[in-house]
Amino acid sequence: MSPLSAREGLVSATMALRDLKMNEERLDISEGEGCMPVRIIQYGVGPIGSAIVRALLERAGATIIGAIDIAAEKVGRDLGEIVGAPPLGIRVSDRAEEVLAHKADVVIHSTSSYFEQVFDQLLACVRAGSHVVSTCEELAYPFRKYPELSRRLDEEARAAGVAVLGTGVNPGFVMDKLVVTLATVCHRPERVFVRRIVDASHRRLPLQKKIGAGMTVEEFHEAVAAGRIRHVGLPESVALIADGLGIGVETISETIEPILAEEEVKTDYLQVRKGQVAGVRQIARGFMNGQERIRLDLQMYVGAQNPVDEIRLFGTPEISLQIPGGTPGDLATAAVVVNAIPLIVQASPGLRTVMDIPVRFAAAL
Repeated sequence: MSPLSAREGLVSATMALRDLKMNEERLDISEGEGCMPVRIIQYGVGPIGSAIVRALLERAGATIIGAIDIAAEKVGRDLGEIVGAPPLGIRVSDRAEEVLAHKADVVIHSTSSYFEQVFDQLLACVRAGSHVVSTCEELAYPFRKYPELSRRLDEEARAAGVAVLGTGVNPGFVMDKLVVTLATVCHRPERVFVRRIVDASHRRLPLQKKIGAGMTVEEFHEAVAAGRIRHVGLPESVALIADGLGIGVETISETIEPILAEEEVKTDYLQVRKGQVAGVRQIARGFMNGQERIRLDLQMYVGAQNPVDEIRLFGTPEISLQIPGGTPGDLATAAVVVNAIPLIVQASPGLRTVMDIPVRFAAAL
């Protein structure tokens, strides 16, 4: 059996019945007056966490009861002040256990991209009895890379009666969930190609630095070797697509190369001269018997002229989809997370993925 053909023992023969029950329960979700507000703790108040808080403040049915962050310049300050909103009367705390003890219905977790780094944080949320929606990229589909940690988190969540979900715009939607959803109209998908081109000119400074904008080629390769430049989540998306579409994949490869500026580019934060690195091209491939079955091509750079999200499914029939301009990054991530809240509280306990959750827009929580 291929290592990607099942989720390391987490997928059982009863999945179909469980999902049928979940979908039936979804029909009982109501939105609007008369619903109890969802009590939420925001864990991590960086750029993404702040965007999520602002989105929550605009969504009916959401009640923020606490906020956690370890940054000294944020601890003790009003959450509203930090995220650019009116005062909320909620002080950011670096004492996670004390905040989690308030028994939120859902913890929104946005601290790191790496599952190993956030495992203890997620475990604390679960043991506090809260559902979790996390933007940790590796959590979107962690079963191949971290089978033991995945098993442990799944068991803890089941024991606590809560669900844990890793999601976002990428991974979590554009280059995986949207692919699996589009395949609904396919009789037999055989190969997958996804391309996402992102103009990083108007994105936040940490992201522009993360893609190497303004570096020399030598500096870029040194940063890649040190692990400082890499979009986290492409191999997870390949694995999710492979399992979701039943496309056999034995191995996954990943390459990272610089995209050089063809002319000078200025952003609000930095200047990139012609010939310097404008960003990154990262390609993840899934192979079976030496044949490429899945290719995900991510290009993120300042000055991209034609941003686009493109999906091509080869099989019977062949299906193509393009989103001109592409899907916004940070705003879309916040939207995906907030829209997942009313669904995760209804989900069966355990470690879930976007394949388990029938994602949709939620006008209210």
